[in-house]
Amino acid sequence: MLTKYEVAAILNDPVAQELLHAPIPARLAYTGKDGTPRVFPIGFYWTGEDIVVCVSSFSPNRDAFNNVKVALTIDTATYPFKVLKIRGTATASIMETVPEEYVKAGGQLLGPDGAAAFMQTLQPLLPNIKHWARIAIRPEWASILDFQTRFPSQLVKAMMGG
Repeated sequence: MLTKYEVAAILNDPVAQELLHAPIPARLAYTGKDGTPRVFPIGFYWTGEDIVVCVSSFSPNRDAFNNVKVALTIDTATYPFKVLKIRGTATASIMETVPEEYVKAGGQLLGPDGAAAFMQTLQPLLPNIKHWARIAIRPEWASILDFQTRFPSQLVKAMMGG
């Protein structure tokens, strides 16, 4: 396992910082209440300590994040691929208003104009959303692949002839 200082160094790497602030969704993996694995794309916001994702009271996975281990990846779709892989503990806080990170994640993902348009579309629905889950993921392990200097371990082994 990595120390918190090693995780912090990885997350401060320029490739990690690029991905943590990129207009792309993360993919969040967790174990559902029924014990089966789940993964879904979601907008996120990096606070400098936690990756925050938010879901409404209508989300079927809202209650699945009570101090649970999760995995998250943020990756590009074009070569050379850049991939940030994170494992950590997710903790949900139930809120009665839209979490500020939800709006910030929208801004990151859609840009300021797109986020404003999305929030305007959401306005008529807000009275029906009684609760939000603000899910903070504290990274405990991280890894970067950039397919230029950092490759998957099995590819490195193959390149080394072993």
